Amino acid sequence: MSGDFFSDVPARITYGGPDSSDPLAYAVYQPDREVLGKRMEDQLRIAVCLWHSFNWPGSDVFGVGTFDRPWLTAGVDVATASRAKLDAAFEFIDKLNVPFFTFHDRDVAPEGRTYAETSANLDASVDQIERHMARTGARLLWGTANLFTHPRYAAGAATNPDPEVFAYAAAQVKTMLEVTHRLRGENYVLWGGREGYETLLNTDLRQEEAQFARFLALVAEHKHRIGFKGTLLIEPKPQEPTKHQYDYDVAAVVGFLQRHDLASEYRLNLEANHATLAGHSFHHEVASAIALGAFGSIDVNRGDYQNGWDTDQFPNSVDELSLALYETLAAGGFTTGGFNFDAKLRRQSLSRTDLFHAHIAGIDTLARSLLVAADMVERRTLESARKARYAPWSGELGAAIQSGSVTLADLERRVASGEIDPRPRSGQQELLEGLVNRRIWAADRTRERATKKAE
Repeated sequence: MSGDFFSDVPARITYGGPDSSDPLAYAVYQPDREVLGKRMEDQLRIAVCLWHSFNWPGSDVFGVGTFDRPWLTAGVDVATASRAKLDAAFEFIDKLNVPFFTFHDRDVAPEGRTYAETSANLDASVDQIERHMARTGARLLWGTANLFTHPRYAAGAATNPDPEVFAYAAAQVKTMLEVTHRLRGENYVLWGGREGYETLLNTDLRQEEAQFARFLALVAEHKHRIGFKGTLLIEPKPQEPTKHQYDYDVAAVVGFLQRHDLASEYRLNLEANHATLAGHSFHHEVASAIALGAFGSIDVNRGDYQNGWDTDQFPNSVDELSLALYETLAAGGFTTGGFNFDAKLRRQSLSRTDLFHAHIAGIDTLARSLLVAADMVERRTLESARKARYAPWSGELGAAIQSGSVTLADLERRVASGEIDPRPRSGQQELLEGLVNRRIWAADRTRERATKKAE
């Protein structure tokens, strides 16, 4: 397990342009290109995740792992495996030329026989991570704790019927929040992997909600106690592996936070595939989070329309991502968040280099989508139509309704007198869909012209 793991890949992936025949070059992504007053790298804030890329063997419910990941081989010394995994991960991050990474505690250090041994394993790995960060300049977008893999969490972590499991999960999050603070992470994510139920026959919904709220309050309290200045993020997910999860979607999470006076402490980490599992578009979830003042960060991936589960594939649709990016840019862009590649290779993608091919294609998809979204923001492609559609609410009647100065009886009298007699107006959905497609095509043509001019 010594030496460069990706020896067939050049020292740094660079921009080759749309006509480049080199699969190990970016066709669109240019870190220093200015987009709406910021460098492209600073608009996208791309992160590599360590779990799917380096801690997943390529297994599924019907078969064992297929990937070439020597550190996951049974019987390998724990310390040796952890070092090899992190060496490969940071070689990858450095060669891919992206600014951030993300990880769970168990991605970088395995569970020991005791909690003390587990903590020692994590400390040793964090020491190594710090050295790699100093060498490469990579930064931590966010850290999180794995509260779902170990059998102790079969019935959830914060929502577990056993308070000892709650306590163990709290200890694990405390440690990982402190690790994230130590590594100057910009966010900390809580993902309720099993915070839900498999059957209502043995579930006390009121009790579990109260437990979950108390857990989140404890985390927020400890954040302030240790002086962590990053953002706390919750990641919505509707189901899988449980039948139902309490953090189902943006609306459910925000409602939960508001009920328990936690809305000022948390923002959301949105995942594209989780949005579609909940029956929403990713565009919907991003727009909802922004409208509710809860937008934080994004796990960028996609599902398969023929499968009803979380396939976590790399993004490849500019049409879909452009609208999510439009909402993000129109709201001012990321603050502490970014785009984390929470995506898996397919089981048949066996080459080590396939990990680069997947990320390069996904990053270029993001970059193309960013250019389309920026074009639509500058041209007010959607904003003008939205503003015109709701313009009557700025008039006398709309202002009176919103201010509370009229009653139902007042409105009924005006309708009965014939003063108010509304007529339907076109929502122009097809027109707007056509305009969005035109901007996608136009952005591609503009990019091609700019490339030819530069040559």
